[in-house]
Amino acid sequence: MKNFAITGVAGYIAPRHLKAIKDTGNTLIAAMDPHDSVGLLDRYFPDASFFTEFERFDRHIEKLKRDSEAKRIHYLSVCSPNNLHDAHIRLALRTGSNVICEKPLVLNPWNLDALEDLENEYRDCKVYTVLQLRLHPSLMELKSKIESRKKGKKYDVVLTYVTARGVWYDYSWKSVIDKSGGISTNIGIHFFDMLIWLFGDVEKSEVHLSDKRRMSGALELRNADVSWFLSTEKTDLPADLVSSGATTYRSIKFDGEEIQFSDGFTDLHTRIYEETLAGRGFGILDCRPSIELVYGIRNSETVPDKGNAHPFLRTR
Repeated sequence: MKNFAITGVAGYIAPRHLKAIKDTGNTLIAAMDPHDSVGLLDRYFPDASFFTEFERFDRHIEKLKRDSEAKRIHYLSVCSPNNLHDAHIRLALRTGSNVICEKPLVLNPWNLDALEDLENEYRDCKVYTVLQLRLHPSLMELKSKIESRKKGKKYDVVLTYVTARGVWYDYSWKSVIDKSGGISTNIGIHFFDMLIWLFGDVEKSEVHLSDKRRMSGALELRNADVSWFLSTEKTDLPADLVSSGATTYRSIKFDGEEIQFSDGFTDLHTRIYEETLAGRGFGILDCRPSIELVYGIRNSETVPDKGNAHPFLRTR
């Protein structure tokens, strides 16, 4: 059994990590969040120490490091706002802990360079991230299909992700680019990782639409031409989903064949934890291409459509 600590425990994604820690037979020793709405801990780990001040949490983790092997933290799960990931990962490495960090691992490519140096310095500690789509059954099947086909074929791919968010979103850290990285980073990072994983390295990228609620563009990958659309606007959901009460739409069209993968996400974080604890987790090298891509996307000027825009833009 391994001891875990977690940052950002009051956030949206933390419950999936708490469930994964419990499902894999491990225990949570300490949790931190500046917000104290953390009653969910009672469901999973009611005996975990809780801190609203990062400095006190830091001191507690440092103290446990100097205690026995049975009490020290083996893994820190990082679920804090994106701009804090780098600092929280550094805390873990400095105190002898491995890391399982939510996407995006960091906001900027040069932050990865520094973390690689720290991994080399603290050789017993590793940094892992959550690239859960690589473990989605439908996408694993698609990857096998692609690998079995003729090499060198270029596919036509249309990626659509709409996840409705209310007015609150515009007033949260998620709408602040310096904190979240914007739409392409905050909600798009694991989809861009998925595309690179499926279809190869990025050869060209352009952006057709960019605002706080929507982004769209085109990619040329080694084995695919991709048009993509990301949105947090409910009005972008397909009408049949709105009538059914659904708030999320995930779709990838692969040479005209649609693969919806809105379902199948329930246990992916637990699968990520299982793979990581078994020594098969996704590290810095795995996530670098997608972080470099989204950094480029959010710093790109929009360009006119040259016939390769996403279908949603052509109907607007």
